[in-house]
Amino acid sequence: MPSSALSKCYSEEVSYDHFERYVHTLLGVTSLFLLGGKVRHTRYGTHVIEFTPFSAEVVELTPPTDCGSPGSWAAVTLNFTVTSNGTQFDRLGVFTFQNVEIWRTSTPEPTRDGIIWTYIKDVTRYIPLFAKPGTFILQLDNLIQPGLDGIYSATLHATYFASSSVHPPAMRSDLIIPLSTLANDTGNDASVPPGFSLNVTLPQNTISVFAELYASGNGAEEFWYFNIADEFLPNLPPGTASQRGPFREVRLLVDNQVAGVAFPYATIFTGGIAPTAWRPITSYGALDLPTYFLDLTPFVPVFADGEPHNITIDVASAETNHTILQNWFVSGLLQVNTDESSNRTTGNITSYMAQPFASATTTGNVADNGDINITVTATRKIHIEADIISGSGELMHVIWTQDLQYSNIQSFLENTTIQNVLQTASGQSLSSINNVTTVLDSFSYPLGINMTFLDPSGNSFVASFDHSYNRDLLPFPAIPRSNITEHQTAVAFFNISPSGNTGNGTNNNTFAYSDSAGNTYQRKVNAALNNITLDEQSGTLAPITDHDISKTLVPPQTKFTHARLPGGRVVGL
Repeated sequence: MPSSALSKCYSEEVSYDHFERYVHTLLGVTSLFLLGGKVRHTRYGTHVIEFTPFSAEVVELTPPTDCGSPGSWAAVTLNFTVTSNGTQFDRLGVFTFQNVEIWRTSTPEPTRDGIIWTYIKDVTRYIPLFAKPGTFILQLDNLIQPGLDGIYSATLHATYFASSSVHPPAMRSDLIIPLSTLANDTGNDASVPPGFSLNVTLPQNTISVFAELYASGNGAEEFWYFNIADEFLPNLPPGTASQRGPFREVRLLVDNQVAGVAFPYATIFTGGIAPTAWRPITSYGALDLPTYFLDLTPFVPVFADGEPHNITIDVASAETNHTILQNWFVSGLLQVNTDESSNRTTGNITSYMAQPFASATTTGNVADNGDINITVTATRKIHIEADIISGSGELMHVIWTQDLQYSNIQSFLENTTIQNVLQTASGQSLSSINNVTTVLDSFSYPLGINMTFLDPSGNSFVASFDHSYNRDLLPFPAIPRSNITEHQTAVAFFNISPSGNTGNGTNNNTFAYSDSAGNTYQRKVNAALNNITLDEQSGTLAPITDHDISKTLVPPQTKFTHARLPGGRVVGL
């Protein structure tokens, strides 16, 4: 939406402590939502996130009544501003409202001098939740112990934008149903394996259902794209890589039938592999992890019987038994639309073609000198059709298809001192009702990583990254279609020493956004030695004045605490 196009009439703030030193801003190439005009703000409070391994910040949120009727807004955004100094791992953050996860983020790792970052998240598609009072939860586990003293001080604003004749109320579904643990005092994401299941009951006059999935690998699954196929694991030194192979497929099942899948994007957190690569620009997606959209409308004839139906979310590998390590955090939601008639929807699934798991192959060889080269490929095809008759008598023919491809090439060379991964996930998900496109997700996520250890001890290494996020996305009919192309390259050096770890890094980004409403935004932003060296913005959503990089120059960081590597290794602590 164009800048100054909307009227801000209310905003609430939830804050999670107070920090005194604002050293520099972390500039990431992230999703964009520029607004202006009349606003209503709500403030929730200020808290310190210090030692909360199993607790969360919980507040009650009530929609404003002086910004038009609740739910009639043109947009709703969240502004999350965080400061921290000291030493700390990156931490996963989960925002839950009305038992629905609405945003998954992570924290940049702080410096001794301190950092600050701000992210504005568009949550307009969740307006049916914000239209009612409910419990808002931020789960951001943090741990204070010897060697880890960084405290996160965070403030969260919810901003409601009034609708008008020029900017009408945002399109919205009739109902949002959580696919979550339904907890009231902690984040609502579930840890898998094993698969997470729950029963849901939909209105009998349901006419369309669109699912959104949250899924990210953590723990032994953080570097899932580096995991090695089980059959080759004995050929590597212990701790070089984790097992279960590099392929991951997030599945959603309805009554034990595969309804849709996602080949996930590889998010690299700011402590991942080489922390010096991600300062001050994070890896793309680290502050706003991508979500995945599926059309469950072909299952409406099943859901509309008024009975509970089981939905399962799990993550599968290309191994023979399809198992993975611990763990992935998953959750989801259903955007449900109902007919104007209260009569029951009828119909039937006329075609169902979906195998339980993706079709995958693993090939490789171990050379006489010990070099290992492995290739894992996978494909997935889904085709489901249904005829649906609404209570008001409308006949709808629904077609939902997915055609996805995956390839991962791994090399462990020269006694594993050189480790390479070249991975690509791509494909298209497409759905239509009476030949009108309702869901489109055409994506390509290429990823290339090289790690070269400079001495036998592994105390010095160089890592290079080349990855992209290319996505043409229509999540469901209420959301404008958008196109994002993002390319990021980074190179980092890291040296482990008893007197203090040292390192440096560079990071270059090219980002472009456009949508069906005619908005555009382009940005080039580069960094070296902890400083922004180039920042150019253009397009209809660009700010009027460019960011002045000369005002944010800081001394290069010279000491680092640790690096987190594939195989469960943490070095430099």
